[in-house]
Amino acid sequence: MSFLRFSTQTLVVSLLLISSGCSDREIVVYRAPKEGPPPAAQKTTVSSTDPLPSGHPPIGGGSTNSGGSIAPDGSVMGALPDAAISNTNALTWTAPAQWQAKAPGSVRKGSYTVNGEGGTVGDLGITAFPGDTGGLHANINRWRSQIGLNPIGNAEVEASIEHIDANDLHIDFTDMVGPNGIRLLGAIVPHGGETWFFKLTGPDALVSKERAAFREFMLTIKVR
Repeated sequence: MSFLRFSTQTLVVSLLLISSGCSDREIVVYRAPKEGPPPAAQKTTVSSTDPLPSGHPPIGGGSTNSGGSIAPDGSVMGALPDAAISNTNALTWTAPAQWQAKAPGSVRKGSYTVNGEGGTVGDLGITAFPGDTGGLHANINRWRSQIGLNPIGNAEVEASIEHIDANDLHIDFTDMVGPNGIRLLGAIVPHGGETWFFKLTGPDALVSKERAAFREFMLTIKVR
Protein backbone atom coordinates (compact mmCIF):
# COMPACT_ATOMS: atom_id res chain seq x y z
CA MET A 1 0.00 0.00 0.00
CA SER A 2 2.79 2.47 0.84
CA PHE A 3 4.54 1.72 -2.42
CA LEU A 4 1.33 2.41 -4.40
CA ARG A 5 0.75 5.68 -2.54
CA PHE A 6 4.33 6.78 -3.32
CA SER A 7 3.97 5.95 -7.01
CA THR A 8 0.72 7.87 -7.27
CA GLN A 9 2.28 10.96 -5.68
CA THR A 10 5.27 10.69 -7.96
CA LEU A 11 3.00 10.55 -11.02
CA VAL A 12 1.05 13.60 -9.91
CA VAL A 13 4.23 15.61 -9.29
CA SER A 14 5.59 14.57 -12.70
CA LEU A 15 2.40 15.64 -14.49
CA LEU A 16 2.47 18.99 -12.71
CA LEU A 17 6.11 19.54 -13.74
CA ILE A 18 5.33 18.63 -17.34
CA SER A 19 2.34 20.95 -17.35
CA SER A 20 4.40 23.79 -15.87
CA GLY A 21 7.16 23.27 -18.44
CA CYS A 22 4.71 23.45 -21.33
CA SER A 23 3.36 26.76 -20.14
CA ASP A 24 6.93 28.20 -20.06
CA ARG A 25 7.31 27.43 -23.78
CA GLU A 26 4.25 29.37 -24.91
CA ILE A 27 4.75 30.63 -28.48
CA VAL A 28 3.99 34.30 -29.06
CA VAL A 29 3.32 35.46 -32.64
CA TYR A 30 3.86 39.13 -33.52
CA ARG A 31 1.99 40.53 -36.55
CA ALA A 32 3.97 43.30 -38.23
CA PRO A 33 1.88 46.15 -39.61
CA LYS A 34 1.49 46.09 -43.41
CA GLU A 35 3.83 48.54 -45.11
CA GLY A 36 1.92 51.15 -47.06
CA PRO A 37 3.05 53.07 -50.17
CA PRO A 38 5.73 55.75 -49.64
CA PRO A 39 4.42 59.31 -49.28
CA ALA A 40 4.28 61.25 -52.51
CA ALA A 41 7.24 63.51 -53.17
CA GLN A 42 6.47 67.18 -52.63
CA LYS A 43 6.52 69.04 -55.95
CA THR A 44 8.26 72.40 -56.11
CA THR A 45 7.53 74.67 -59.07
CA VAL A 46 9.89 77.48 -60.02
CA SER A 47 8.40 80.13 -62.22
CA SER A 48 10.42 81.04 -65.30
CA THR A 49 8.17 83.92 -66.27
CA ASP A 50 8.93 86.40 -63.51
CA PRO A 51 8.49 89.92 -64.90
CA LEU A 52 11.66 91.74 -65.87
CA PRO A 53 12.51 95.06 -64.23
CA SER A 54 10.97 98.09 -65.86
CA GLY A 55 12.95 99.14 -68.90
CA HIS A 56 14.89 95.87 -69.09
CA PRO A 57 15.69 94.72 -72.65
CA PRO A 58 14.07 91.52 -73.83
CA ILE A 59 15.82 88.28 -73.23
CA GLY A 60 16.45 85.87 -76.03
CA GLY A 61 17.93 87.95 -78.80
CA GLY A 62 15.33 90.71 -79.10
CA SER A 63 16.73 93.41 -81.39
CA THR A 64 16.64 97.14 -80.96
CA ASN A 65 18.12 97.95 -84.34
CA SER A 66 15.38 99.70 -86.28
CA GLY A 67 17.49 100.56 -89.31
CA GLY A 68 16.87 97.40 -91.35
CA SER A 69 19.08 96.57 -94.33
CA ILE A 70 19.79 98.88 -97.23
CA ALA A 71 18.64 97.98 -100.73
CA PRO A 72 20.82 98.74 -103.78
CA ASP A 73 18.76 101.87 -104.47
CA GLY A 74 19.51 103.17 -100.98
CA SER A 75 16.11 102.45 -99.45
CA VAL A 76 15.90 100.77 -96.06
CA MET A 77 14.39 97.27 -96.09
CA GLY A 78 12.78 95.70 -93.05
CA ALA A 79 12.81 98.88 -90.99
CA LEU A 80 10.57 99.00 -87.97
CA PRO A 81 7.63 101.45 -87.88
CA ASP A 82 8.67 105.06 -87.49
CA ALA A 83 7.38 108.13 -85.68
CA ALA A 84 7.45 111.51 -87.40
CA ILE A 85 7.99 113.54 -84.25
CA SER A 86 9.46 113.03 -80.80
CA ASN A 87 6.94 111.47 -78.44
CA THR A 88 8.90 112.00 -75.23
CA ASN A 89 9.46 115.01 -73.04
CA ALA A 90 13.13 115.16 -74.04
CA LEU A 91 14.46 116.49 -77.36
CA THR A 92 12.88 118.32 -80.27
CA TRP A 93 14.16 119.24 -83.74
CA THR A 94 13.19 120.89 -86.99
CA ALA A 95 13.63 118.86 -90.16
CA PRO A 96 14.41 120.39 -93.57
CA ALA A 97 11.36 121.04 -95.73
CA GLN A 98 12.46 118.53 -98.39
CA TRP A 99 12.47 115.63 -95.92
CA GLN A 100 9.16 113.79 -95.84
CA ALA A 101 7.97 112.71 -92.39
CA LYS A 102 6.78 109.12 -92.08
CA ALA A 103 3.86 107.75 -90.09
CA PRO A 104 4.27 107.32 -86.29
CA GLY A 105 5.57 104.02 -84.88
CA SER A 106 6.64 102.41 -81.61
CA VAL A 107 10.45 102.36 -81.88
CA ARG A 108 11.72 105.46 -83.63
CA LYS A 109 11.25 108.89 -82.16
CA GLY A 110 11.29 110.36 -85.65
CA SER A 111 11.64 109.12 -89.22
CA TYR A 112 11.94 110.79 -92.62
CA THR A 113 12.28 109.82 -96.26
CA VAL A 114 14.86 111.79 -98.21
CA ASN A 115 14.32 111.67 -101.97
CA GLY A 116 17.16 112.09 -104.43
CA GLU A 117 17.66 112.28 -108.17
CA GLY A 118 16.76 109.37 -110.39
CA GLY A 119 14.38 107.86 -107.85
CA THR A 120 17.05 107.28 -105.21
CA VAL A 121 15.89 107.29 -101.61
CA GLY A 122 17.59 107.93 -98.30
CA ASP A 123 16.31 107.20 -94.81
CA LEU A 124 16.69 109.26 -91.65
CA GLY A 125 15.89 107.56 -88.37
CA ILE A 126 15.89 108.93 -84.84
CA THR A 127 16.05 106.55 -81.87
CA ALA A 128 16.83 106.78 -78.16
CA PHE A 129 17.89 104.09 -75.68
CA PRO A 130 18.72 104.10 -71.95
CA GLY A 131 22.33 104.48 -70.89
CA ASP A 132 25.32 104.78 -73.21
CA THR A 133 24.42 101.60 -75.21
CA GLY A 134 28.02 100.41 -75.13
CA GLY A 135 29.78 103.74 -75.46
CA LEU A 136 30.74 106.08 -78.29
CA HIS A 137 33.43 103.87 -79.82
CA ALA A 138 31.19 100.80 -79.91
CA ASN A 139 28.35 102.75 -81.49
CA ILE A 140 30.57 104.17 -84.23
CA ASN A 141 31.86 100.68 -85.04
CA ARG A 142 28.29 99.36 -85.04
CA TRP A 143 27.38 101.94 -87.69
CA ARG A 144 30.50 101.05 -89.67
CA SER A 145 29.49 97.40 -89.73
CA GLN A 146 26.02 98.33 -91.03
CA ILE A 147 27.52 99.76 -94.22
CA GLY A 148 30.20 97.10 -94.69
CA LEU A 149 33.20 98.74 -93.00
CA ASN A 150 35.58 96.98 -90.64
CA PRO A 151 35.85 98.10 -87.00
CA ILE A 152 38.59 100.56 -86.08
CA GLY A 153 40.50 101.34 -82.90
CA ASN A 154 39.56 103.97 -80.37
CA ALA A 155 42.13 106.46 -81.64
CA GLU A 156 40.80 106.16 -85.19
CA VAL A 157 37.24 106.52 -83.93
CA GLU A 158 38.14 109.74 -82.15
CA ALA A 159 39.82 111.05 -85.29
CA SER A 160 36.67 110.35 -87.32
CA ILE A 161 34.34 112.30 -85.00
CA GLU A 162 33.52 115.99 -84.98
CA HIS A 163 32.44 117.25 -81.56
CA ILE A 164 29.78 119.95 -81.62
CA ASP A 165 28.25 121.79 -78.65
CA ALA A 166 24.92 123.48 -79.37
CA ASN A 167 21.75 124.30 -77.40
CA ASP A 168 23.28 122.94 -74.16
CA LEU A 169 23.83 119.57 -75.84
CA HIS A 170 26.98 117.72 -76.87
CA ILE A 171 26.78 116.19 -80.35
CA ASP A 172 29.20 113.66 -81.83
CA PHE A 173 28.99 113.86 -85.62
CA THR A 174 30.36 111.25 -88.01
CA ASP A 175 30.43 110.80 -91.80
CA MET A 176 31.34 107.46 -93.38
CA VAL A 177 31.06 105.69 -96.74
CA GLY A 178 30.93 101.93 -97.17
CA PRO A 179 32.43 99.82 -99.99
CA ASN A 180 28.87 99.25 -101.24
CA GLY A 181 28.49 102.96 -102.04
CA ILE A 182 26.22 103.66 -99.06
CA ARG A 183 26.97 106.80 -97.07
CA LEU A 184 26.02 107.35 -93.43
CA LEU A 185 25.75 110.66 -91.62
CA GLY A 186 25.26 110.21 -87.90
CA ALA A 187 24.85 112.29 -84.77
CA ILE A 188 25.02 110.81 -81.27
CA VAL A 189 23.52 112.97 -78.52
CA PRO A 190 23.65 111.93 -74.83
CA HIS A 191 20.85 113.49 -72.80
CA GLY A 192 18.94 112.75 -69.61
CA GLY A 193 20.37 109.28 -69.03
CA GLU A 194 19.67 108.26 -72.64
CA THR A 195 21.61 108.18 -75.88
CA TRP A 196 19.89 109.63 -78.94
CA PHE A 197 20.86 108.58 -82.46
CA PHE A 198 20.18 110.63 -85.60
CA LYS A 199 21.20 108.63 -88.68
CA LEU A 200 20.83 109.39 -92.40
CA THR A 201 21.73 106.58 -94.82
CA GLY A 202 21.44 106.25 -98.56
CA PRO A 203 23.41 106.32 -101.83
CA ASP A 204 26.63 108.30 -101.59
CA ALA A 205 25.58 110.95 -104.10
CA LEU A 206 22.24 111.61 -102.38
CA VAL A 207 23.61 111.73 -98.82
CA SER A 208 26.57 113.89 -99.86
CA LYS A 209 24.12 116.40 -101.32
CA GLU A 210 22.17 116.42 -98.02
CA ARG A 211 25.25 116.81 -95.83
CA ALA A 212 24.86 120.56 -95.33
CA ALA A 213 21.14 120.13 -94.59
CA PHE A 214 21.95 117.39 -92.06
CA ARG A 215 24.42 119.65 -90.25
CA GLU A 216 21.86 122.46 -90.07
CA PHE A 217 19.32 119.91 -88.83
CA MET A 218 21.69 118.87 -86.00
CA LEU A 219 21.88 122.48 -84.78
CA THR A 220 18.07 122.57 -84.36
CA ILE A 221 18.14 119.71 -81.83
CA LYS A 222 17.35 121.07 -78.38
CA VAL A 223 15.83 120.16 -75.05
CA ARG A 224 12.06 120.47 -75.02
